[in-house]
Amino acid sequence: MNFVLCHYNAMGIKKHKPTTPSLRWTHTSDFKELTTDEPYKPLLRPLKKSGGRNVYGRITVRHHGGGHKRMYRLIDFKRGRLDEFATVLTIEYDPNRSSRIMLIEYPDHRKSYCIAPLETKVGDKVVSSYKPDIEIKPGNCLSLRHIPLGVPIHNLELAKGKGGQIVRSAGNLANITAKEGDMAQVRLPSGEVRFINLDCRATIGQVSNIDHESLVIGKAGRSRWLGIRPTVRGLAMNPVDHPHGGGEGKSGQGNPHPVTPWGKPTKGFKTRNKNKYSNKFIAKKRK
Repeated sequence: MNFVLCHYNAMGIKKHKPTTPSLRWTHTSDFKELTTDEPYKPLLRPLKKSGGRNVYGRITVRHHGGGHKRMYRLIDFKRGRLDEFATVLTIEYDPNRSSRIMLIEYPDHRKSYCIAPLETKVGDKVVSSYKPDIEIKPGNCLSLRHIPLGVPIHNLELAKGKGGQIVRSAGNLANITAKEGDMAQVRLPSGEVRFINLDCRATIGQVSNIDHESLVIGKAGRSRWLGIRPTVRGLAMNPVDHPHGGGEGKSGQGNPHPVTPWGKPTKGFKTRNKNKYSNKFIAKKRK
């Protein structure tokens, strides 16, 4: 493989010399922030692939299949060990998510993986707590009640003690915009403002690997390594395969358009249930 380096820019993106057509536009991560390439084996589990098929062998998720073999890293989204200061041992790559992960060690030498915030370094001390006197610094996990307005947060709980469920992707962050009674108004990365109980916890800081959105895959083969199979346009199919298919020569999508292979409107059509139970927690809808 040709990894001839043209130059590094300030963003942590590696550009290649155009020695092949695919390398001309390829932008990859320089992985400079990683401190090891050997994961902690006791926290690894086998990851079986379904290829987008269900138990009957029928495709239920299109464009899935193949890809490089992976091991799953057990991530501690709950941060359930309270008031115990843990030391950051390593910053690592995780093939199963866009963010980086960190290996932390507690005083009793138990280790766990967590999502790595942007500014966390090896040797830092992090803690999870419900107490109000904990320092506001990246990696600490606190209840929303004790996090000041405007501080960037991630790995946010929607129910107390359930563990972080949202704001976990590379570069993401949320902000508390207001507190009233037992609820906080949190602005999510989508622009939605949601009511969340003040006893729910979140981790301070922005999620690491903010350059993820700047990566350029560069060639079809890299998509296959990621387990992504080709996508065929509906317009290029026959009428039996897609509502957009058929016609003489180049033809339009027809009416109604655009739709999925099963006739459901798409490309901006909102599918959220209008009677969903959590609608009452949305103070402002996403953009």
